[in-house]
Amino acid sequence: MSAVSELIRKEDGGAISFGNHTLDAKAKVEDFDVAGNLYKVKTFKELTKLERDGMFVYESEPGTSVNDFKVMPDGVSFTVCGDEDAMITVGLKEDTEYSVSIAGKNIGRIRTNLGGKLSISVELEGKGEINVKVVE
Repeated sequence: MSAVSELIRKEDGGAISFGNHTLDAKAKVEDFDVAGNLYKVKTFKELTKLERDGMFVYESEPGTSVNDFKVMPDGVSFTVCGDEDAMITVGLKEDTEYSVSIAGKNIGRIRTNLGGKLSISVELEGKGEINVKVVE
């Protein structure tokens, strides 16, 4: 999987791909319309951040490239890659427990905080792309 050269794009089935972990300088795209929602992405090698309609959706440190990011009624799923291990935070329902799967392995249940954020560490260095699924 490679970086998203256009920084954000629509995929078949309503998913989006975003981020470019290979950039040395910050880049962003604002007001990217997907099904009536406006997305904003900021990305470079140190950080990738996604907002939908002004609300937090995704953040990684260091930066990552994300493909097939799908928001579902009960969670999110996506494929991620990067040059280094990353701390990924996603915005979900507040104070809710989610089952988290990384690379097909269930890592357990994690509860979001009162702001609805859930953070996970993903080992990316030398691994290529990793599938992540977070569901209630």
